[in-house]
Amino acid sequence: MVMRWDEMMTGPWFWGWGILWMAMFTAFWVLVLLGMALLVRRLWRAGLGVWSVQPPEDSAMEILKKRYARGEIGKEEFEAKKRDLA
Repeated sequence: MVMRWDEMMTGPWFWGWGILWMAMFTAFWVLVLLGMALLVRRLWRAGLGVWSVQPPEDSAMEILKKRYARGEIGKEEFEAKKRDLA
């Protein structure tokens, strides 16, 4: 189908609507991609606190030994708790 010149002059391309629609379509997809990138960035940064390497927690025996070394508990209490943990 071939359009005549007078048909093209009355169509949406002639009055700039076609260019406007192309610009809006492009802007829409740019905004969608930008939003996705920002979402991924936010989730990535939020996940760093959860996925970061953390030192392992001390075992009960290690905590008991540290308390004994600091003098918080005496030898009898240390030995009693040590037997309970073993």
